[in-house]
Formats: sequence, structure tokens, C-alpha cells
Amino acid sequence: MAQTITLNASPRTQLGSRANKRLRDSGQIPGVIYGHKEEVVTVTLPKKEITNHLHQGAHLFELAVDSRRETVLIKEVQFDHLGIEIIHLDFARVDLNERVTVTVPLELRGTPKGEEEGGVLQQIISDLEIECLVTDIPNVIRHNVSELGLDSVLHVKDLQLPPNVRALQDGEQIVATVREIQETAEAAATEEAAEPELIGRKPEEGEAAEGAAEAEKK
Repeated sequence: MAQTITLNASPRTQLGSRANKRLRDSGQIPGVIYGHKEEVVTVTLPKKEITNHLHQGAHLFELAVDSRRETVLIKEVQFDHLGIEIIHLDFARVDLNERVTVTVPLELRGTPKGEEEGGVLQQIISDLEIECLVTDIPNVIRHNVSELGLDSVLHVKDLQLPPNVRALQDGEQIVATVREIQETAEAAATEEAAEPELIGRKPEEGEAAEGAAEAEKK
């Protein structure tokens, strides 16, 4: 069951890019709460605390804004142009009994037995879109791949999901493969082409000596 994390948030009265930059410089992150046909509330949250929770896969929060408490779900996290620093957060109000759609990390555990035969595990997708109750949102979906043999293919439909959690992606979508990686003829040709070419004919030892003597005469 997803844990509801309680955080203190402050009302945000000053809006705009300059005001938001001042907030971020002071260790705060601007955010907005909306949904359920209620008023939109602009807030600020402690950057370090909220960032730590997000890195651990948290989705569900109870935000204490003055005397009011809002049960919310992370809907969008905006990053800076480098994709590193969080600069804004969107929260949607939720009821603990409603089903929601979220994207969670997909983690493959174990060593495929196909690796003993020269295979290499290649994970194609690292996130999974799921539908479940708000209280059932997992921080991560984990699947054991130790039984995958050489040339095995893992599909979305093969994933072991928690109870009451449904994957929304096509069941035939490939999650991972275990295949032997072989050098292709094209790669070999590329490597051969990369070798330096010798321009012209290499002079014989006598010719080289004659050339040197001729240069001395001049």
C-alpha cells in the first residue's frame, strides 16, 4: 500500500518567473494544487525534503497548507533545461478510494540463466504506466528475470504486478531480451576501413639512399 507522506506547504502569493527564482534560490520549490472542481492553490515546498521523497518514488502526499490539509498526487514534475534540478511541481487532489493512472519505475532483478550461454540482458523500457487505487500505488515495479534463457523475450504481459495493479501498455510490448551480441560484418568492415592507408609505393632501401644523396648534391 502506498504511504501518504505529510509535508508542510506555504501559500504562495508572489507569482512569476522572478519570484519563483527567488524561491528556488532560498531552498523552496513553487507548486500548484488543483482538481475536484475546487480553487487552484499556489504553494511553496521545502526543496530538499520533497526532492528526497521523489527520488524514492513517492507519489501520494498530504500537504498541510495553513489549517487545511490536501490529499494530492504528483501529476507533473518540471526540471531545468539540464534535466537535473526540479523547478516546479503540479499536484492533483485525489480521493483515497479513486483509481488513478501513474507511471512508476520498472526494476529487473536477478541474473538471467541465459547469460551463462553468452547472452546479455537488454532492458528496453524502464518505466511502466499503471492503473490502481491511490492507496495501492507502488514506488517501483520489480520483476525477477533469473529464469530467462538465451534468446528469451520478456513482454509487459509477463510482468509480475502487485495485486489490484493493471498495466496500461500493450501486453505484447517488449520489456527486455536476453541475446548474444555478435560482431556484424558491417562493424568488421567499418573497423577495417578505419585502418590508415599507405599512400604510394614504399621505396626500397637503395632508392631511399639515392634520394638522400641527390638531396645532398642540391
